[in-house]
Amino acid sequence: MPNFANNTELAILLLVLWAMFLITSLASYRSYLNLFEGKPANSFAPTGKDLRPFGLRLTRAHANAYEFLPFALAVLLYALITDQTGVTDGLAIWLVALRVAQSSVHLVSTSVIAVLIRFIPLFIPQIAIVIWWAVQML
Repeated sequence: MPNFANNTELAILLLVLWAMFLITSLASYRSYLNLFEGKPANSFAPTGKDLRPFGLRLTRAHANAYEFLPFALAVLLYALITDQTGVTDGLAIWLVALRVAQSSVHLVSTSVIAVLIRFIPLFIPQIAIVIWWAVQML
């Protein structure tokens, strides 16, 4: 089992692994469509609009993950560099859990209730956590 000095280090790795899981899933999905359903490899729309509903949701979940990743990583890395992981350690794993939950809900549905769940109890707290950390480290 890896030995992490703190939750901040673990969160950095988990956030990157989650984004990698989503991009690998998307690549696998597109490869399947290419190899078994004849969709040309150079015909995939970057937005996923040309895919079935699950493919579109997977594309958007992946995009949401990589759009958020730089902000979270910047603050977590800043905490490491400046020896302020005491600020981030308490909520670092919660941030990862919220990100995974948000992506998971996105993969399941884009109904109005699912969108509200993704945004209000899952995304807003992520933003609040990162902002809270940044303010605390000023």
